[in-house]
Amino acid sequence: MFSSRSRGVALRFLMRRGGKRQVLKIARGTACLFFDFFAGRWYNKNMERATDNLILIGMPACGKSTAGVLAAKTLGYGFIDSDLVIQTQEKKLLSEIIEERGMEGFIDVENRVNAAIWAERCVIATGGSVIYGAEAMEHLKSIGSVIYLKVSFEEIERRLGNIILGRGVVIRRGESLRDLYDERVPLYEKYADYTIDCDAHGVEETVHAVCALAEKIGDKRE
Repeated sequence: MFSSRSRGVALRFLMRRGGKRQVLKIARGTACLFFDFFAGRWYNKNMERATDNLILIGMPACGKSTAGVLAAKTLGYGFIDSDLVIQTQEKKLLSEIIEERGMEGFIDVENRVNAAIWAERCVIATGGSVIYGAEAMEHLKSIGSVIYLKVSFEEIERRLGNIILGRGVVIRRGESLRDLYDERVPLYEKYADYTIDCDAHGVEETVHAVCALAEKIGDKRE
């Protein structure tokens, strides 16, 4: 493994680049290590890909980020919010990216960023539209277990209220929240390895369910 000095050099290099590069590649002999700026870790891509991550998917306001960070703390995992990674890389809010590039342009960015996430023992909270990116979902499923936080339309409508656009929700012009929900649910179900019904759950119960699933998945892996 690289020394603390080389790690410091890598971090300073990335900071000078303003975070534009997510990964710094350094080769030494036959080894090839990558420093992930956002996760703050080194990875050896010659090693077997980690599969112990928990990837949360679901509609906006279903609780992915809130429950995800609390579950990560409880489990002793790292936490990655892919929406924040997108904003950091693009140096813009999600709503600004959508406004400038349109729905398809944003989905291209989201797909690219999520398909490049390398992590180990992390809870990864994704954006609600991540399921439109085939490459992203293929990659995320290869590095962990995908958990769908299922919430009814009525509850999503109550939680979102009138702040869809301000949240950076990917929705076509003239499309209703009901249309969006009906379009996405089959995709969440398609990609999910596990589903947690969150309608009757508060944040604490959802966190407990995610942690219980992590234990179950860990037992299967052993």
